[in-house]
Amino acid sequence: MKIKLLGFAIVLLLFSCKEEIKETKKDIKQYTIQQFMDNEAIGGGSFSSDNSNLLISSNRSGIYNVYTISAKGGDMVPVTQSDSTSIFAESYFPNDDRMLVSADGNGDEIDHLFVRELDGTIKDITPEKGAKSNFYGWSKDDKYLYYGSNKRDPKYFDVYKLSIDNYTSAMIYQNNDGLDFSGMSNDENYFALSKTLNTNDSDLFLYDVKTKQMTKINENQSANAAQDFSVDNSTFYYTTDDGAEFSYLMSYTLGSKEKKKVIEKSWDISGSSFTSEGKYMVVYINEDGKNAIEVLDSNTMTPIDLPNFDGKSITSVGFSKNEKWMRLYVGGSNSPSDLYTYNLETKEQFKLTNVLNDAINIDDLVTAKVIRFKSFDGTEIPAIYYLPHQASPANKVPAMVWVHGGPGGQTRQGFNSLIQYMVNHGYAVLAVNNRGSSGYGKTFYKMDDKNHGENDLQDCVEGKNWLAQQTEINGEKIGIIGGSYGGYMTMAALTYTPEEFAVGVNLFGVTNWLRTLKSIPPYWESFRESLYLELGDPYSADSVRLKRISPLFHTDKITKPLIVLQGAEDPRVLQVESDEIVAGVRKNNVPVEYVLFPDEGHGFVKKENQIEAYSRILTFLDTYLK
Repeated sequence: MKIKLLGFAIVLLLFSCKEEIKETKKDIKQYTIQQFMDNEAIGGGSFSSDNSNLLISSNRSGIYNVYTISAKGGDMVPVTQSDSTSIFAESYFPNDDRMLVSADGNGDEIDHLFVRELDGTIKDITPEKGAKSNFYGWSKDDKYLYYGSNKRDPKYFDVYKLSIDNYTSAMIYQNNDGLDFSGMSNDENYFALSKTLNTNDSDLFLYDVKTKQMTKINENQSANAAQDFSVDNSTFYYTTDDGAEFSYLMSYTLGSKEKKKVIEKSWDISGSSFTSEGKYMVVYINEDGKNAIEVLDSNTMTPIDLPNFDGKSITSVGFSKNEKWMRLYVGGSNSPSDLYTYNLETKEQFKLTNVLNDAINIDDLVTAKVIRFKSFDGTEIPAIYYLPHQASPANKVPAMVWVHGGPGGQTRQGFNSLIQYMVNHGYAVLAVNNRGSSGYGKTFYKMDDKNHGENDLQDCVEGKNWLAQQTEINGEKIGIIGGSYGGYMTMAALTYTPEEFAVGVNLFGVTNWLRTLKSIPPYWESFRESLYLELGDPYSADSVRLKRISPLFHTDKITKPLIVLQGAEDPRVLQVESDEIVAGVRKNNVPVEYVLFPDEGHGFVKKENQIEAYSRILTFLDTYLK
């Protein structure tokens, strides 16, 4: 059974390649934010039982709705037509054309699961008010679906088995110990469970339903994550970084309890899973900030040939139940990901979408470049650099340091409309993977523990200094921008290094760590102690430091123009965080703009709100930076 793992941090995805950036000035067309947002975002890709169609999500209507599309291409057919709450595709049912979809309440993250019946009616099959439900997968006999819900206890997710005939459910695992469900064998006899120790490390357990025995898989404290069980229920696969900087793939034979190293790379193996019948194993590698994907023949463990996409990257893959079809997402930093299908028997390939707005010439967009610079203490910091085509030593451009979400996130591969919009309008962007970012080894990841807003902030300052040394950059006009934890870093920069950056753009950033850490959503309970270990416990002596690094208590130091953007439904960074920082900075007679969206959560998903947010950001930069 395949499961979907929840992420605890917003990860802003960017792409990198090692082509040399042209230094000659180039005439390009500039595009409006409406044109950039006319690009379409596609997600999902579950095959119907007869492989004729795929179930996908798209924001072409302005918010996410669910559509079907032929596996060989054609028009997308709307399944849902919501004009308020985004609805996302989960999966076709295994043996008929019913569809499983999910939605929350305008960004409040309280997801419910819905079935779209054959007659077109939609039924909420997890209707408990205030409870969050997550789809985990289908049973091997195709008669049940598995899901997690915190309806019994808001702090913990139990595992339920729901009949797809009458939608009645029964609990099959009660989570009394704060362990996180991470997978299950097809025979339902083995549960993979994890216990978070800190934001990097976790213990991994296997629970045997028949014997009631709980077996700890890892021997030493390390990062351990369940990946999959073999189809025949004989072997469990997991990743670990025990004794290494990067995570590698291990197997654990359930009968003999023998462990073997299966695959090791020079980067983290970030995921691995089998196809439905076990013919293929898919392996994801986080290779210097981008996805590298291998599809292995499970018998020989050798990679199969995948289609070539002329310099673009395959960012994810999925398979039909009979393993004859594969769907692929393909894109790059200058191109949003399109959906393709590939028939593994006939080798036929079909492009299903053209998500880049026809009005935009891809040659006017910028391909990112991976760079590295030395920080104040000699630590090498990786970053991803976007230089406008129109930049040159004779035409120096302003720049923005971009800080990802987290803590512990990573700027990675993927098209980003806001970045391309800023770059298209003449702003260079340096996306800094400061110390504490994931993907560069566990030593680097742990370097900012209980040091947030200090050495990691200095990495961002050194990124600004690197920018200022580039001949195409106007070193006097460099600002800082970030969302979530990156928003905190923006506010920390303006507060604790007030002369370094010319402006700040704060998207739903933490400004009061004491309040944020005390108001963690109840369904984060298993992760709460880990955050306290990394950031500090607000109920202990750590509170002194947490107050010291919280910009809200030091707003008198802020002297540079600021724009703050916030969603009123955000359960992670509460609206009051932005309300109070804006009020505090305005007392300094500093230019402050505040953009509040009543129908958004932690991140903006509605196109009309994205257009408003991004256009306000560019207008702000044009006014105070350019």
